[in-house]
Amino acid sequence: MTQTSRDPDHDLSLFTSRAERFTEVVDAVVGSWDAPSPCAGWSARDVVRHVVETQREFLQRQDLDAGPEPDLDDPAAAWRRQRDHVTSLLTEGGVGAREYDGWFGPTTIAATMADFYGWDLVVHGSDVARATGQPWTVSEEEAAALHATADGWGDTLYAEGICAGPLEVPADASTTDRLLARLGRDPQWSPGTVS
Repeated sequence: MTQTSRDPDHDLSLFTSRAERFTEVVDAVVGSWDAPSPCAGWSARDVVRHVVETQREFLQRQDLDAGPEPDLDDPAAAWRRQRDHVTSLLTEGGVGAREYDGWFGPTTIAATMADFYGWDLVVHGSDVARATGQPWTVSEEEAAALHATADGWGDTLYAEGICAGPLEVPADASTTDRLLARLGRDPQWSPGTVS
């Protein structure tokens, strides 16, 4: 199935479910948003800033309304405003189904929001959760979907600004630990391990 033959409604549903999970994580933050995250040099607040700003930049490149300027004094509220804006935008007048030439060939706005930015929400949801002491896991099914998407990116996954190189984990590592390690994140990381 080519990217452009995908069902925009399915892609919107996938983005929405991934966005909702991210929302649950940011809404559950207790304590400092300035706690360090597994993303070197980034706080939990910085992670949310990155999520919001990269979505806004993508929409701007597509000549779409990027949404409200984020007020990161309240990262959870800034994220909810962004989520609501994107979800509404994708359902308007065929925006989600609109095709464009992406990094890996023809695709649609909705497919990119589901696969790249939705994927980003899952991964960065883990970063915020771990920065703020929340449990975070993925199911076998979800991990398989995330791995499959990453497989399609090839070595681009490890380009500067995307993910660090993969880390070794024991053969009996959990699904969650294997995914985090593939994305260059130490599964044993905690705020207390930051030097």
